[in-house]
Amino acid sequence: MRMPGQTTTPAPAAWSIPRGLIVLLSVAAAVVAVGGMKTFAGVIAPLFLALMLTVAVQPVQTWAQRRGWPAWLGMLLAFIAVMLILVGLGGALALSAFQLASQLPAYSDNLDDLLAHAREWLATLGVSEDQIHKALEGIDVHKLVGYLDELLGGVLGVFSNLFFVVALLLFMAVDGMSIRQRMSVVTRERPAIAHALTEFALGTRKYLVVSTVFGAIVAVLDGGALWLLGVPLPLLWALLSFITNYIPNIGFVIGVIPPALLALLDGGVSKMIWVIVVYSVINFVIQSIIQPKFVGDAVGLSVTLTFLSLVFWSWVLGGLGAILAVPLTLLVKALLIDIDPSTRWVDVLIGAPLTEAEEDDERAEPDAPAPDPA
Repeated sequence: MRMPGQTTTPAPAAWSIPRGLIVLLSVAAAVVAVGGMKTFAGVIAPLFLALMLTVAVQPVQTWAQRRGWPAWLGMLLAFIAVMLILVGLGGALALSAFQLASQLPAYSDNLDDLLAHAREWLATLGVSEDQIHKALEGIDVHKLVGYLDELLGGVLGVFSNLFFVVALLLFMAVDGMSIRQRMSVVTRERPAIAHALTEFALGTRKYLVVSTVFGAIVAVLDGGALWLLGVPLPLLWALLSFITNYIPNIGFVIGVIPPALLALLDGGVSKMIWVIVVYSVINFVIQSIIQPKFVGDAVGLSVTLTFLSLVFWSWVLGGLGAILAVPLTLLVKALLIDIDPSTRWVDVLIGAPLTEAEEDDERAEPDAPAPDPA
């Protein structure tokens, strides 16, 4: 109650940061975070690989616990499953790459013949001898071997730092024994955070299942086609097709280069063209038309965002970032968008197209309140 003659001091005005400055600070923080990830890509990339593999095999532990088995047994089964995946793919690729390196020197004469035909063809076009010599002088089998080794080395880099990855997988598998109890507490205290993490795990598993199924289909078709065409090492190129299938949109472009070059050395230009045509038909239809639709429906990401995530994570983390582009985008989406009910409307802009049933639900409840994040 104010006494007579007493003056009141006005309350200080609430201070708030301008929205433009908030956006600027957020962008600056994002740039610093991305720069840090790029600097420590050698550590962060294996960490993300271990996380994705742990999420993929976590249902093994859940299944064992539901059957009443000891927690340590479920952990051991999950760890064995993920080790079989790593050792199987890494060993097969290393063995196949060694076979390729041992076979390529036998094509030295074939490469010399191809270069001779190339010189004759360029001469008929009026290209001078000096220009031809400068254009073709650096081409030899040894450089081709180095190029293929570098390309396959990028794929084998997925399995590098194996000891570090195995250690992370073991520790994460141990933590996975109590993940159900921990998530129960998180669900009770912070349901929005539990929802975001659950959606991330489910989306990652769906993506890995879809990519694995389509990768197996592509590998069988590519390997069979290469075997019918008589291209050497069809099993290696089938395995490469399977792995590059985890690279969204452009995986088949990477997978076609080595078999096309080997087909050129083994059977000439016509054989190389046949390999490119067959790969383009099989892989473009499956990987670039059919699979992105299933991936988008499974993980809730648009085709455009999937491609942009490939470009971004490849730049930040290298070859492993390309393979894990979609799961990493799901993780960022869970931590920045799904974790806050007030920002989940962004899913409509970056997600897959709504089905007719989902559109009807949205029209039926236009003003449905968001759940309490607390």
